[in-house]
Amino acid sequence: MASEYNRVELDPTLTTTPQGEGLLPEQPAHKRADSPEIASKLDDLITAVGGNPATMDGRLVKDLLTTGLKLIPDKRDTGELKLMTASLKELRYAYRIFAQYAAPHKVTIFGSARTPPDHPDYAAARDFGRLMADAGWMAITGAGDGIMKAGHEGPGREASFGVAIRLPFETTANTVIAGDEKLIHFRYFFTRKLMFLSQAEAVACFPGGFGTMDEAYETLTLVQTGKASMIPIVLVEGEGNDYWPAFLRFVRETLMSKKLISPEDENLYYLAKDPADAVEHILRFYRNYHSSRYVRDTLVIRLHHRLKDADVARLSTEFAKLIKTGTIEQRGALEQEDDHRDLPRLCFTHTRHHFGLVRKLIDRINDCDPA
Repeated sequence: MASEYNRVELDPTLTTTPQGEGLLPEQPAHKRADSPEIASKLDDLITAVGGNPATMDGRLVKDLLTTGLKLIPDKRDTGELKLMTASLKELRYAYRIFAQYAAPHKVTIFGSARTPPDHPDYAAARDFGRLMADAGWMAITGAGDGIMKAGHEGPGREASFGVAIRLPFETTANTVIAGDEKLIHFRYFFTRKLMFLSQAEAVACFPGGFGTMDEAYETLTLVQTGKASMIPIVLVEGEGNDYWPAFLRFVRETLMSKKLISPEDENLYYLAKDPADAVEHILRFYRNYHSSRYVRDTLVIRLHHRLKDADVARLSTEFAKLIKTGTIEQRGALEQEDDHRDLPRLCFTHTRHHFGLVRKLIDRINDCDPA
Protein backbone atom coordinates (compact mmCIF):
# COMPACT_ATOMS: atom_id res chain seq x y z
CA MET A 1 0.00 0.00 0.00
CA ALA A 2 1.29 3.44 -0.84
CA SER A 3 2.31 5.64 2.04
CA GLU A 4 -0.42 8.00 3.22
CA TYR A 5 1.98 10.90 2.68
CA ASN A 6 3.56 9.48 -0.50
CA ARG A 7 6.93 9.29 1.19
CA VAL A 8 9.60 7.18 -0.47
CA GLU A 9 11.63 4.84 1.73
CA LEU A 10 15.20 6.10 1.40
CA ASP A 11 16.93 2.86 2.44
CA PRO A 12 14.69 -0.04 1.38
CA THR A 13 15.49 -3.57 2.51
CA LEU A 14 16.93 -5.68 -0.35
CA THR A 15 15.05 -8.93 -0.92
CA THR A 16 17.23 -10.21 -3.78
CA THR A 17 20.90 -9.89 -4.64
CA PRO A 18 21.49 -7.75 -7.78
CA GLN A 19 23.22 -9.59 -10.62
CA GLY A 20 27.00 -9.46 -10.38
CA GLU A 21 27.08 -8.03 -6.84
CA GLY A 22 27.90 -9.76 -3.62
CA LEU A 23 25.82 -9.60 -0.46
CA LEU A 24 25.80 -6.26 1.31
CA PRO A 25 27.58 -6.29 4.65
CA GLU A 26 25.24 -6.94 7.55
CA GLN A 27 24.27 -3.78 9.46
CA PRO A 28 24.58 -4.05 13.23
CA ALA A 29 21.29 -3.59 15.08
CA HIS A 30 20.79 -0.14 16.55
CA LYS A 31 20.46 0.10 20.29
CA ARG A 32 17.23 1.24 21.84
CA ALA A 33 17.26 4.79 23.17
CA ASP A 34 16.12 3.49 26.56
CA SER A 35 18.64 0.64 26.72
CA PRO A 36 20.85 0.33 29.83
CA GLU A 37 23.97 1.18 27.81
CA ILE A 38 22.49 4.39 26.39
CA ALA A 39 21.03 5.26 29.80
CA SER A 40 24.49 4.96 31.35
CA LYS A 41 25.96 7.27 28.72
CA LEU A 42 23.22 9.81 29.35
CA ASP A 43 23.99 9.67 33.08
CA ASP A 44 27.62 10.46 32.25
CA LEU A 45 26.59 13.41 30.05
CA ILE A 46 24.33 14.84 32.74
CA THR A 47 27.11 14.52 35.30
CA ALA A 48 29.62 16.13 32.92
CA VAL A 49 27.57 19.35 32.72
CA GLY A 50 27.10 19.58 36.47
CA GLY A 51 23.85 17.67 36.94
CA ASN A 52 22.98 14.72 39.13
CA PRO A 53 21.10 11.91 37.34
CA ALA A 54 19.90 10.54 40.69
CA THR A 55 17.79 13.63 41.47
CA MET A 56 14.30 14.36 40.15
CA ASP A 57 15.65 17.17 37.96
CA GLY A 58 18.36 14.87 36.63
CA ARG A 59 15.81 12.17 35.82
CA LEU A 60 13.60 14.66 34.02
CA VAL A 61 16.49 15.87 31.85
CA LYS A 62 17.39 12.24 31.16
CA ASP A 63 13.80 11.58 30.03
CA LEU A 64 14.07 14.63 27.78
CA LEU A 65 17.26 13.34 26.16
CA THR A 66 15.86 9.83 25.82
CA THR A 67 12.74 11.17 24.12
CA GLY A 68 14.93 13.12 21.71
CA LEU A 69 16.88 10.00 20.80
CA LYS A 70 13.68 8.06 20.21
CA LEU A 71 12.83 10.47 17.39
CA ILE A 72 15.56 8.83 15.28
CA PRO A 73 14.05 5.31 15.07
CA ASP A 74 10.61 6.95 14.91
CA LYS A 75 11.77 8.43 11.59
CA ARG A 76 10.06 11.74 12.21
CA ASP A 77 10.30 14.05 9.21
CA THR A 78 12.40 17.19 9.17
CA GLY A 79 9.46 19.56 9.61
CA GLU A 80 8.32 17.78 12.77
CA LEU A 81 11.84 17.75 14.15
CA LYS A 82 12.18 21.47 13.46
CA LEU A 83 8.92 22.22 15.29
CA MET A 84 9.88 20.22 18.38
CA THR A 85 13.42 21.58 18.47
CA ALA A 86 12.39 25.22 18.00
CA SER A 87 9.65 24.87 20.63
CA LEU A 88 12.04 23.55 23.23
CA LYS A 89 14.59 26.27 22.47
CA GLU A 90 11.94 28.97 22.75
CA LEU A 91 10.69 27.67 26.08
CA ARG A 92 14.16 27.29 27.54
CA TYR A 93 15.11 30.85 26.59
CA ALA A 94 11.84 32.33 27.85
CA TYR A 95 12.01 30.53 31.20
CA ARG A 96 15.59 31.72 31.58
CA ILE A 97 14.57 35.37 31.07
CA PHE A 98 11.59 35.18 33.43
CA ALA A 99 13.70 33.43 36.08
CA GLN A 100 15.76 36.60 36.47
CA TYR A 101 12.59 38.35 37.72
CA ALA A 102 11.04 35.56 39.76
CA ALA A 103 10.07 37.56 42.85
CA PRO A 104 7.61 40.21 41.60
CA HIS A 105 4.03 39.18 40.89
CA LYS A 106 3.09 39.47 37.22
CA VAL A 107 -0.17 40.20 35.42
CA THR A 108 -0.77 39.26 31.80
CA ILE A 109 -2.71 41.83 29.78
CA PHE A 110 -4.65 40.72 26.68
CA GLY A 111 -6.24 43.11 24.20
CA SER A 112 -6.39 44.38 20.64
CA ALA A 113 -3.36 45.63 18.73
CA ARG A 114 -5.73 47.91 16.78
CA THR A 115 -6.92 50.09 19.67
CA PRO A 116 -5.79 53.69 18.95
CA PRO A 117 -4.10 55.80 21.65
CA ASP A 118 -7.09 58.14 21.92
CA HIS A 119 -9.56 55.32 22.69
CA PRO A 120 -11.00 54.92 26.22
CA ASP A 121 -9.84 51.27 26.27
CA TYR A 122 -6.26 52.42 25.66
CA ALA A 123 -6.46 54.83 28.59
CA ALA A 124 -7.96 52.09 30.79
CA ALA A 125 -5.16 49.64 29.95
CA ARG A 126 -2.52 52.28 30.61
CA ASP A 127 -4.09 53.19 33.96
CA PHE A 128 -4.46 49.54 34.93
CA GLY A 129 -0.80 48.79 34.21
CA ARG A 130 0.32 51.84 36.17
CA LEU A 131 -1.79 50.92 39.20
CA MET A 132 -0.50 47.34 39.16
CA ALA A 133 3.08 48.63 39.00
CA ASP A 134 2.34 50.92 41.95
CA ALA A 135 1.35 47.76 43.85
CA GLY A 136 4.69 46.12 42.97
CA TRP A 137 3.55 44.01 40.02
CA MET A 138 5.08 43.61 36.55
CA ALA A 139 3.05 43.49 33.32
CA ILE A 140 3.26 40.94 30.50
CA THR A 141 1.78 41.82 27.10
CA GLY A 142 2.17 40.59 23.54
CA ALA A 143 4.54 43.53 22.86
CA GLY A 144 2.51 44.92 19.96
CA ASP A 145 0.69 48.23 19.65
CA GLY A 146 -2.80 49.10 20.90
CA ILE A 147 -3.76 47.62 24.27
CA MET A 148 -0.40 45.85 24.46
CA LYS A 149 1.51 49.11 24.18
CA ALA A 150 -0.82 50.79 26.68
CA GLY A 151 -0.19 47.91 29.07
CA HIS A 152 3.51 48.74 28.86
CA GLU A 153 3.14 52.50 29.00
CA GLY A 154 1.41 52.35 32.37
CA PRO A 155 4.07 50.42 34.32
CA GLY A 156 6.95 51.57 32.10
CA ARG A 157 9.74 49.62 30.48
CA GLU A 158 11.39 48.49 33.72
CA ALA A 159 8.25 46.72 34.95
CA SER A 160 7.23 45.23 31.58
CA PHE A 161 7.73 41.97 29.70
CA GLY A 162 7.09 41.60 25.99
CA VAL A 163 6.03 38.19 24.66
CA ALA A 164 6.01 38.81 20.91
CA ILE A 165 4.94 36.57 18.05
CA ARG A 166 6.59 36.59 14.64
CA LEU A 167 3.92 37.56 12.12
CA PRO A 168 4.35 38.76 8.50
CA PHE A 169 2.35 41.93 9.22
CA GLU A 170 3.86 42.68 12.67
CA THR A 171 7.62 42.88 12.41
CA THR A 172 8.54 45.10 15.34
CA ALA A 173 7.67 45.45 19.00
CA ASN A 174 6.12 48.60 20.41
CA THR A 175 8.42 51.52 21.24
CA VAL A 176 8.16 50.98 25.00
CA ILE A 177 9.62 47.47 25.10
CA ALA A 178 11.66 47.33 21.85
CA GLY A 179 15.29 46.40 22.50
CA ASP A 180 14.70 45.42 26.13
CA GLU A 181 16.16 42.18 27.47
CA LYS A 182 12.65 41.28 28.69
CA LEU A 183 11.33 41.20 25.12
CA ILE A 184 11.03 37.59 23.92
CA HIS A 185 10.15 36.63 20.34
CA PHE A 186 8.21 33.42 19.67
CA ARG A 187 7.66 31.51 16.48
CA TYR A 188 4.69 29.53 17.75
CA PHE A 189 1.49 30.72 19.39
CA PHE A 190 1.30 27.71 21.71
CA THR A 191 4.71 28.35 23.30
CA ARG A 192 3.86 32.03 23.63
CA LYS A 193 0.52 31.23 25.29
CA LEU A 194 2.26 28.92 27.73
CA MET A 195 4.46 31.78 28.92
CA PHE A 196 1.52 34.16 29.15
CA LEU A 197 -0.17 31.90 31.68
CA SER A 198 2.65 30.02 33.38
CA GLN A 199 4.36 33.25 34.44
CA ALA A 200 1.32 35.25 35.55
CA GLU A 201 -0.54 35.40 38.86
CA ALA A 202 -3.44 37.26 37.25
CA VAL A 203 -4.91 37.95 33.80
CA ALA A 204 -6.59 41.16 32.64
CA CYS A 205 -8.63 40.97 29.43
CA PHE A 206 -9.37 44.14 27.49
CA PRO A 207 -11.53 44.33 24.33
CA GLY A 208 -10.04 42.75 21.22
CA GLY A 209 -10.61 40.57 18.17
CA PHE A 210 -10.14 36.89 17.41
CA GLY A 211 -6.72 36.73 19.07
CA THR A 212 -7.92 38.35 22.29
CA MET A 213 -10.99 36.12 22.47
CA ASP A 214 -8.82 33.07 21.79
CA GLU A 215 -6.56 34.04 24.69
CA ALA A 216 -9.48 34.81 26.99
CA TYR A 217 -11.30 31.56 26.21
CA GLU A 218 -8.16 29.48 26.59
CA THR A 219 -7.41 31.08 29.95
CA LEU A 220 -10.95 30.38 31.15
CA THR A 221 -10.83 26.81 29.81
CA LEU A 222 -7.53 25.96 31.48
CA VAL A 223 -8.68 27.28 34.86
CA GLN A 224 -12.16 25.74 34.47
CA THR A 225 -10.64 22.29 33.87
CA GLY A 226 -7.93 22.50 36.52
CA LYS A 227 -5.14 22.50 33.93
CA ALA A 228 -3.86 25.91 35.04
CA SER A 229 -3.33 27.47 38.44
CA MET A 230 -6.30 29.26 39.95
CA ILE A 231 -5.80 32.97 39.25
CA PRO A 232 -8.01 36.06 39.14
CA ILE A 233 -9.30 36.83 35.64
CA VAL A 234 -10.63 40.38 35.27
CA LEU A 235 -12.54 41.82 32.32
CA VAL A 236 -11.73 45.52 31.89
CA GLU A 237 -12.66 48.22 29.39
CA GLY A 238 -12.77 51.97 29.00
CA GLU A 239 -15.60 54.25 30.02
CA GLY A 240 -18.68 54.07 27.81
CA ASN A 241 -17.83 50.72 26.21
CA ASP A 242 -20.20 47.72 26.12
CA TYR A 243 -17.79 45.03 24.96
CA TRP A 244 -17.69 42.79 28.05
CA PRO A 245 -21.36 43.21 29.02
CA ALA A 246 -22.25 42.05 25.49
CA PHE A 247 -19.87 39.12 25.84
CA LEU A 248 -21.41 38.12 29.19
CA ARG A 249 -24.91 38.31 27.71
CA PHE A 250 -23.80 35.78 25.11
CA VAL A 251 -22.28 33.60 27.84
CA ARG A 252 -25.49 33.58 29.87
CA GLU A 253 -28.10 33.58 27.11
CA THR A 254 -26.39 31.07 24.82
CA LEU A 255 -23.76 29.02 26.65
CA MET A 256 -25.37 28.82 30.08
CA SER A 257 -28.98 28.58 28.89
CA LYS A 258 -28.03 25.60 26.74
CA LYS A 259 -26.14 24.07 29.70
CA LEU A 260 -22.86 24.21 27.79
CA ILE A 261 -21.25 25.68 30.90
CA SER A 262 -22.29 25.58 34.57
CA PRO A 263 -23.61 28.51 36.60
CA GLU A 264 -20.61 28.10 38.95
CA ASP A 265 -18.30 28.95 36.01
CA GLU A 266 -19.32 32.60 36.43
CA ASN A 267 -17.02 32.61 39.45
CA LEU A 268 -14.02 32.24 37.15
CA TYR A 269 -14.09 35.84 35.90
CA TYR A 270 -14.87 39.29 37.26
CA LEU A 271 -16.32 42.22 35.33
CA ALA A 272 -14.50 45.25 36.70
CA LYS A 273 -16.17 48.65 36.99
CA ASP A 274 -12.93 50.42 36.06
CA PRO A 275 -9.14 49.85 36.18
CA ALA A 276 -8.95 50.62 39.91
CA ASP A 277 -11.69 48.07 40.64
CA ALA A 278 -9.81 45.46 38.58
CA VAL A 279 -6.62 46.10 40.55
CA GLU A 280 -8.47 45.86 43.87
CA HIS A 281 -10.02 42.53 42.84
CA ILE A 282 -6.64 41.07 41.91
CA LEU A 283 -4.92 42.22 45.09
CA ARG A 284 -7.76 40.92 47.26
CA PHE A 285 -7.36 37.48 45.67
CA TYR A 286 -4.03 37.24 47.51
CA ARG A 287 -5.25 38.67 50.84
CA ASN A 288 -5.17 35.24 52.55
CA TYR A 289 -4.68 32.91 49.57
CA HIS A 290 -1.07 32.28 48.55
CA SER A 291 -1.04 29.36 46.08
CA SER A 292 -2.24 25.80 45.66
CA ARG A 293 -1.12 22.42 44.41
CA TYR A 294 -2.14 18.79 44.46
CA VAL A 295 -0.51 15.99 46.43
CA ARG A 296 -2.17 13.03 44.75
CA ASP A 297 -5.90 13.76 45.21
CA THR A 298 -5.38 16.20 48.08
CA LEU A 299 -5.84 19.84 47.17
CA VAL A 300 -3.38 21.86 49.22
CA ILE A 301 -4.25 25.57 49.55
CA ARG A 302 -1.40 27.60 51.03
CA LEU A 303 -2.35 30.63 53.13
CA HIS A 304 -0.61 33.79 54.24
CA HIS A 305 -2.31 33.49 57.64
CA ARG A 306 -3.98 30.78 59.71
CA LEU A 307 -7.76 30.92 59.77
CA LYS A 308 -10.03 30.58 62.78
CA ASP A 309 -11.20 27.03 63.41
CA ALA A 310 -14.82 28.15 63.20
CA ASP A 311 -14.20 29.60 59.73
CA VAL A 312 -12.57 26.37 58.56
CA ALA A 313 -15.57 24.38 59.80
CA ARG A 314 -17.92 26.77 57.99
CA LEU A 315 -15.97 26.39 54.75
CA SER A 316 -16.20 22.59 55.05
CA THR A 317 -19.97 22.84 55.25
CA GLU A 318 -20.43 25.45 52.53
CA PHE A 319 -18.16 23.69 50.04
CA ALA A 320 -18.97 20.08 50.87
CA LYS A 321 -19.64 19.52 47.15
CA LEU A 322 -15.90 19.83 46.52
CA ILE A 323 -14.88 17.30 49.16
CA LYS A 324 -14.63 13.65 48.16
CA THR A 325 -14.03 12.31 51.67
CA GLY A 326 -13.51 13.86 55.09
CA THR A 327 -13.49 17.60 55.72
CA ILE A 328 -11.28 20.62 55.12
CA GLU A 329 -8.32 20.40 57.49
CA GLN A 330 -6.00 23.23 58.52
CA ARG A 331 -2.43 22.02 58.99
CA GLY A 332 1.21 22.55 58.17
CA ALA A 333 3.12 21.40 55.08
CA LEU A 334 2.68 17.84 53.85
CA GLU A 335 5.71 15.57 53.81
CA GLN A 336 5.76 15.58 50.00
CA GLU A 337 6.00 19.38 49.79
CA ASP A 338 9.37 21.09 49.54
CA ASP A 339 8.37 24.74 48.99
CA HIS A 340 6.73 27.37 51.19
CA ARG A 341 6.81 24.95 54.08
CA ASP A 342 6.41 27.76 56.61
CA LEU A 343 2.90 28.65 55.38
CA PRO A 344 -0.29 27.19 56.91
CA ARG A 345 -2.47 25.04 54.66
CA LEU A 346 -6.06 24.08 54.05
CA CYS A 347 -6.17 20.51 52.75
CA PHE A 348 -8.98 18.25 51.55
CA THR A 349 -9.51 15.36 49.16
CA HIS A 350 -10.88 17.11 46.07
CA THR A 351 -13.38 15.56 43.69
CA ARG A 352 -11.40 17.13 40.80
CA HIS A 353 -14.62 18.73 39.61
CA HIS A 354 -16.40 22.08 39.99
CA PHE A 355 -13.37 24.37 39.66
CA GLY A 356 -15.72 27.33 39.51
CA LEU A 357 -16.59 26.49 43.13
CA VAL A 358 -12.90 26.23 43.98
CA ARG A 359 -12.58 29.80 42.74
CA LYS A 360 -15.51 30.81 44.99
CA LEU A 361 -13.86 28.98 47.91
CA ILE A 362 -10.80 31.21 47.49
CA ASP A 363 -13.02 34.29 47.71
CA ARG A 364 -14.53 32.94 50.94
CA ILE A 365 -11.05 32.26 52.32
CA ASN A 366 -10.08 35.85 51.57
CA ASP A 367 -13.20 37.07 53.36
CA CYS A 368 -11.95 35.45 56.58
CA ASP A 369 -9.94 37.41 59.12
CA PRO A 370 -6.64 35.82 60.20
CA ALA A 371 -6.75 33.80 63.42
